[in-house]
Amino acid sequence: MTKTTESTKLVPVDDEPLRVAILAGGLSHERDVSLRSGHRVASVLKHLGHTVLILDVDARTIGSLRAFAPDAVWPLLHGRHGEDGGLQNVLIALDMPYVGTHSDGCQRASFKSTAKATVRAGGVVTPDSVTLPKSYFSQLGAQETLGVVASHLGLPVVVKPNQGGSGLGVSLAHNVDELRNAMVACFAYDERALIERYVPGTEVAVSVVDTGNGPRALPPVEVVSEGQYDFDARYNPGRSEYFVPARLDSELLTRVQNTAIVVHRTLGLGNTSRTDLILDEAGTPWFIDVNVVPGMTETSLLPLAANVDGSLPELYNALAHHPLVHP
Repeated sequence: MTKTTESTKLVPVDDEPLRVAILAGGLSHERDVSLRSGHRVASVLKHLGHTVLILDVDARTIGSLRAFAPDAVWPLLHGRHGEDGGLQNVLIALDMPYVGTHSDGCQRASFKSTAKATVRAGGVVTPDSVTLPKSYFSQLGAQETLGVVASHLGLPVVVKPNQGGSGLGVSLAHNVDELRNAMVACFAYDERALIERYVPGTEVAVSVVDTGNGPRALPPVEVVSEGQYDFDARYNPGRSEYFVPARLDSELLTRVQNTAIVVHRTLGLGNTSRTDLILDEAGTPWFIDVNVVPGMTETSLLPLAANVDGSLPELYNALAHHPLVHP
C-alpha cells in the first residue's frame, strides 16, 4: 500500500508490526545526543504499534540482539564509533537487516577529507582544505606549520575534527593566534584536523531519505544562529532559528536538493543522510559535511524537515519496514 505525502512522492507504508532494535549511546563524545535520538525514534515506533528494544553498545549488545531477533536494527550512534562502518560491519556479520548505510559508504562519508575528495570527483564543489595529524605539529613546529597553512588557504579558516559531528571541536579562526587555539580545541576530539577555507553564505542542511524507491530530498532547512553553529547552538533551544523550507527561490531550493542527492549517490549512502551546505552569494552550493546517521532529537534537522514534508511517523514507519542493508 502507498500513501502520498505533501511532496507528492509515493512512500511505501506497511501496517505489519515489527520488532525493531535501536542502538543508541556508545562511548563517543556524542553519547547524550545519540541517546536522545534513540529514545525519540523509539517513542514514535512504539506509538505505531511496533515492539522496540533500545540497546546501548557494550559487551551485552550482541547477545541481546540475538535473543531479541529483530526484524530490523536501527543504529543511531553518532560520531566516529557509530558512523565509521565498524558497527555496521558487526550487524552485517550478524546477518541482521538495518536502517542506514552499508559499511563501505559509512567509511567514505565518515572521514571528512575522504568525503570531500569523493564528492569533488562527483562534480560537487567544496572548499579547499588541508588535513594534518597532531604529530606534525611537534615534528615540524606548530608556528611554522600554521603559518604555511594560513598562507596557503588564506584566512579565515574553519578547523574541525576529521571525524565526528554535532559541531564538537569546530572553530572559526580569523588569525594565526585563533588558528592555534582552534587546533588545540580540535585535537581534543580527534588526532587529525581538517583546516578548511571559510566560505561565507547561507547555511543550509538538506536531508535525504530512501525508503526503497530511491533517494529523495526533504525540504532544505536554513540555519540562522547567534554566533557559530556549534554543539550548544544545535542542541539547546534558543541559540538557533530554523526556516523550513529555506528562504530561497524555487530554483535555488531545487539546486541545493539536487546537490544533496548527488552527494548521497556519489558516496553510496543508504536510508538516510544529511548534507550541510553553504550557499554563496552567486548561488553556488558548497559541500561542507555529510552525516550518515543524522540526529533525531527534538532540535535535529531531519525530523524538522520531515514534519514539514508530511508525516514524520509515516517516514519512520517506512524506514523501519524498508532497511536498505540486507546482509
